Amino acid sequence: MNLKQLTFAALLCVVPYTAVADDWPQWMGPGRNGIWSEAGVVTEIPEKGLPVVWRAELSGGYSGPAVSAGRVFVTDFLADDPKLTNDPGTRDVRKGVERIHCLDLKTGKTIWKQEYPRAYKISYAAGPRATPTVDGDLVYALGAEGDLLCLKVASGEVVWKQNLAETYQAETPIWGHSAHPLVHGDLVYCLAGGKDHVVVALNKLTGKEVWHALSAAEIGYCPPTIAKIGGKDQLVIWHADAVCGLDLQKGNTLWTHPLSPKYGMAIAAPQFQKNRMFASGIGEVGEMVEFDASGAPKTAWKGMIKQCVFSANATSLWIDDTLYGADCGSGMFVAVDAKTGKRLWETFDLTTGVAGRRASHGTAFVVQNKGLSYVFAETGELVVAKLSPSGFEIKGRMKVVEPTGECFGRPVVWSHPAFAERSMIARNDKEIVCISLAAPTAGR
Repeated sequence: MNLKQLTFAALLCVVPYTAVADDWPQWMGPGRNGIWSEAGVVTEIPEKGLPVVWRAELSGGYSGPAVSAGRVFVTDFLADDPKLTNDPGTRDVRKGVERIHCLDLKTGKTIWKQEYPRAYKISYAAGPRATPTVDGDLVYALGAEGDLLCLKVASGEVVWKQNLAETYQAETPIWGHSAHPLVHGDLVYCLAGGKDHVVVALNKLTGKEVWHALSAAEIGYCPPTIAKIGGKDQLVIWHADAVCGLDLQKGNTLWTHPLSPKYGMAIAAPQFQKNRMFASGIGEVGEMVEFDASGAPKTAWKGMIKQCVFSANATSLWIDDTLYGADCGSGMFVAVDAKTGKRLWETFDLTTGVAGRRASHGTAFVVQNKGLSYVFAETGELVVAKLSPSGFEIKGRMKVVEPTGECFGRPVVWSHPAFAERSMIARNDKEIVCISLAAPTAGR
């Protein structure tokens, strides 16, 4: 055995198996890309289901949980009146309390809770939309009416707070502030509103504005993301009128690509591979964009009706040369050839579970782990599946939570789950649940 082999063997002896455990510190995971890299997890769901580790009471909301260092962070809205109309064109007026919970990942017990009174005037007013973002010993939470709080992870103490709608004199979007905060370096990026303030970069320790940028008809609902384009890391913002690339430190616009979904509903984050970007939304709006060496964009193909995937509530995943995701028009889960935009297959098995019935905004959240997909359907079921360009193979499913929300007369759960420490944590409007995804030989 040579020196390199001896060193590697020694490392294997001192690094515990739990070193492969991942946190889920923000929306769609560590890289905001739906990739979950933990080892020692189940590759199928037995008929009897997977173990439920704990359940804890929760109230209304679409926000997903975040997990960091053994703690779960999730937000909700405790309304004074349970009545909801869920009319997509009408703002409900509700009073209540918005809350930020910190729970113990092992037990589900409350470690701390922060709350504040909040009146809603939004459509689908169940509760907050944005998943908390954890950065070291701080956590950032965004409420449905624009309340942005920075809190200490250990205690829940408020470090700073502001209301984006009030600060920037902008009306809350009709479906609420939904763009999950993004922390990068010393800054936290958020969608705000008003002239020249679609996006603001704030000092993450003080909340003071560092720069602001962009004007649009509406700010939309799409979270800020970071992509490397033309060899340069950039902030990518998709508002109601266009997808834009910005300098991370100064906020100056590097490029703009017009793309306007219906109703200002830029929701799903654009996805990137090498020099290509895919973005799509409601109204059969979807494009594959190519960037040249300088970082300038041009359209490679446009999505056609009954082709492509037009994403809404859930961001599609781009795996190799195939796009996988829920189509907001039909409600089906589809696979699309990323080179041509042609639809390869489609199914309701991974969204509503009801074949042959169109379901507007049918939703499924997809997370990829080592060649397998873990799909959380709007029915509240977790499905383990093998997805490929030629089709899909289901390797088990189980009901995790009841679909307590409502959309166009059908029950739904529209909250992205977290995958961390070989567990899945999911919520509805009544509870948050942790199930074990540890393979039998791995333990927890």
